[in-house]
Order: sequence, then C-alpha cells, then structure tokens
Amino acid sequence: MASLGWQVTRTLFGIGERVAPKLAGRAAFELFARTPNPRIQTDGERKAIARAADFMSTARHHRLSAGKDCVAVHEFRPDSGSGEAGRALVVHGWRSRTEYMRALVEGLRAAGYRVFAVDLPGHGQSAGRRLTIMKGVDALANVAQWFGPFDVVLGHSFGGAVAVNAVAGSLAGTTLLCARRLVLIAAPNSISEILDGFGRQIGLGRRSRDAMAERIERIAKRRLDDFAGSRQLARVAIPTLVVHAPDDREVPADDARTYAGAGPHVTLHWAPGLGHRRILADTGVVARTVSFAKAATPLAKVV
Repeated sequence: MASLGWQVTRTLFGIGERVAPKLAGRAAFELFARTPNPRIQTDGERKAIARAADFMSTARHHRLSAGKDCVAVHEFRPDSGSGEAGRALVVHGWRSRTEYMRALVEGLRAAGYRVFAVDLPGHGQSAGRRLTIMKGVDALANVAQWFGPFDVVLGHSFGGAVAVNAVAGSLAGTTLLCARRLVLIAAPNSISEILDGFGRQIGLGRRSRDAMAERIERIAKRRLDDFAGSRQLARVAIPTLVVHAPDDREVPADDARTYAGAGPHVTLHWAPGLGHRRILADTGVVARTVSFAKAATPLAKVV
C-alpha cells in the first residue's frame, strides 16, 4: 500500500493536471531533481559507508566548482609498482556515492589505473540537493578539464546515462569528456522513459508530464529525445561495454539490448542474478570491466 505522503502527492498532481498543468509540470520537475536527504540513511547505507572508511582514506580528495555546486572528486593512485596503466573515471548512480563503487575502483587500481571517482551533485561529499542529467554532464565536464582525458569512463545506473551524454557532448558549451572506452553498468537508455516512470509513480497526467518535459528542454536547449543513450553511442562510436543483469528491477534489460543495437562497437555482457546493485561488487563483473579497460591505448594527460 502506498504511504500517506505518496497518496497526498498523487492527489495533488491529479488536481494540478485538471486546473494548472504547467504549474504541476514545474513542481514535478523540482521533485524529480530533488536528491535524497544525505542525513537520512538506512542501516545498510550507514554500514556500507563505515566499511569503506579505510578505503576512502587512501584517496586524495579534490573539490571542484560546477556552476553553483561544489563537486567532490576522489583520486585513487594505482596499486601496482610497474607504472601507470592509464586514467579511469568512475561515476555512481542515483542515491549512491563513491563508497559503493569500491570493488570496481579497487579492481582498476590493482590493474595500474589512476582512478578518479566523482560524487555527483547532491550525493556523497558533494554539495547541493538537486541533480539532473544537465547538472551531471556539467560536473563531468569540470572533472574532464582538471583530470582528463580518460582511458576508460565507467558509469553505473543514472551515472551511466550521465557518462554517455558527457562523452557525446550533448550539452553545448561544456567541455567534452574524452575517453578511449566506455563501460555502462545497469544504465538506463532513455531519459524520456525515466520521466514516464516517475510520472506514473506520482500520478502525473499527460499535460503535466509534457510541461515537465518542455521545462527540461528549455534548460538543456535540446530535445528530450536527444538524450537517448543509444543514439549518443551510435554517433560517437567509441568501444563500449554494457553490463546488465536480466533480473534488474530498476532498469529494464531492454535498455541494455537497445544500447547493444547502437553498433558493432558495443559489447553486451549479461550478469544474471545480480540485480541492480549487487552487480557492482561481483568479482566476475569487475574482472570483465578491467579486461575491457586494459584493451584501450593509453591517452596522454593534458597538462
């Protein structure tokens, strides 16, 4: 049964659809962009963060300005003593943070990569309480200016969608995120479909949903359909590994199939039984990711 708060929300948006759809659309966008309160954590989240304290203490921590936001970037130096294999950028998903990407970061470090893990706006140690695809791309553009180019960029869930759009340069006026290879783990393909799912959750009517989409397009100065990941991948055509669990309940497996259809440069790897979040800690997924990354020719650092 839906909570009282959600019932009230759905009722209010139902009224808004009838009497003021543009206002309802604007309110829906603000709710959609609102990130979880960092001070309200589940027991599991608190324990995961505590377990990763030693891991995070090994990083060098940077803070970058991204518009009105202050974005945290955690730099992990490679473990191997045989020199640096390259540079990797790791991007977490919604309601996540660098600590949850630990297994992948450590796998890349062990392979000789210098890893830069970003906390997206409103998450982890970054400031703010709002995150959109535009804010995410802008944050990665700032990371690229300081620490790019990257031999491999890895994104999980919403972070994967952000990474695709940053690599493709979907926002005019932002620094292109240069990468040799791209890894997308449990990543959604269509921002439009994400909005539709959110709209169903809050009881948003069609007119209000269209008003929300129009607001996003005004801010981004792009059509909503332009943010489709598969379309971006078809255009940039860089080697891409898509990793997805068929049983993922948050991002449908069809999104992975759509990504795979972007061209022969996209490789699809199924990870059955791992869901949406367990997939991040699986040793097989880490090994497959590292193997794919190591096939890239190292890029020179721009000083």
